[in-house]
Amino acid sequence: MSFLRDSRVAAAVWVHLLVTAAGAVLCCYFSIPAAVILCVCALAALAVHLLTYYKHAQKISALCDEIDRLLHGADRIALDSFQEGELSILATEIRKLTVRLREQNASLAAEKQLLKESLEDISHQLRTPLTSMMLILTLMRRPDRTKEQQREAMQELLTLLTRMQWLIETLLSLSRLEAGAVKLRRETLSCRALVRDALEPLSISMELKGIGISCDYDGEPQLSGDALYCTEALENILKNCMEHTPEGGKITVSASENNIFTQIVITDSGSGISAEDLPHIFERFYRASEFAKNGYGIGLAFAHRIITEQGGTVAVRNARAGGAEFDIRFYKTVV
Repeated sequence: MSFLRDSRVAAAVWVHLLVTAAGAVLCCYFSIPAAVILCVCALAALAVHLLTYYKHAQKISALCDEIDRLLHGADRIALDSFQEGELSILATEIRKLTVRLREQNASLAAEKQLLKESLEDISHQLRTPLTSMMLILTLMRRPDRTKEQQREAMQELLTLLTRMQWLIETLLSLSRLEAGAVKLRRETLSCRALVRDALEPLSISMELKGIGISCDYDGEPQLSGDALYCTEALENILKNCMEHTPEGGKITVSASENNIFTQIVITDSGSGISAEDLPHIFERFYRASEFAKNGYGIGLAFAHRIITEQGGTVAVRNARAGGAEFDIRFYKTVV
């Protein structure tokens, strides 16, 4: 038996045999039958001890085999046979460790897949404007281009660079939020000032499109959140509404406050959102239909992340009078 190769077991067996032999010799001076009985009992005890040790060694070997299977990629290991004693405690702890390792492995696989998809999406998003820029630069090198054409090309290049800068900065901010690298502050903010700051960067674009803006405040509603990020979230939602509002259209913003939450509702006069798009509006890079193809599919995902990170909610639906309606709520108590 292989377990007899263990020096400690071999030493114990030899000690047991020597003690038995000495006892048998001593018993022979008094009674030979007593010596025989002693030898039989001692050998029986040794056999029981070796059998018990053998079964124990088999269980340890089986446990090692299961751990080895786990290390070589097995999805499940059989630890149910270890039901008592110290081995049972050890098997239970190994089972807990196995579950934990499996969860971590699944999480790492999901993160790896997300990173892969994100890199593919970013590459796709940047490839289109970069291709356009290369084409514009090629055309600008032609000697027959007039100064006016050169000026128009430069303006188009500036527009593309601005959009790329916005995309990269938004993606970086979103990644920092998802990685937990951003500590959002809690401060009391005026909804009136928040909406005003969010509208400021869009005012010229709205004016060029002839889009009217109407703001309705029920008193002086306030909310608790990070001023910079809340402003950016509202700006992204307003920007989306502006892009889907026709020339001469209108965007309405209303804000109110109650004992439970502060609510901001933004409504545009566009064509609304299809039933197919509604469940996916806040998904990153979602641009499957005509409604979503106008932008990069990142602004609303960023706004959604900012609001939910602060314990708020944002929902979108089609308004009764037409157009999209965004319902934003910042709760006073986060459970």
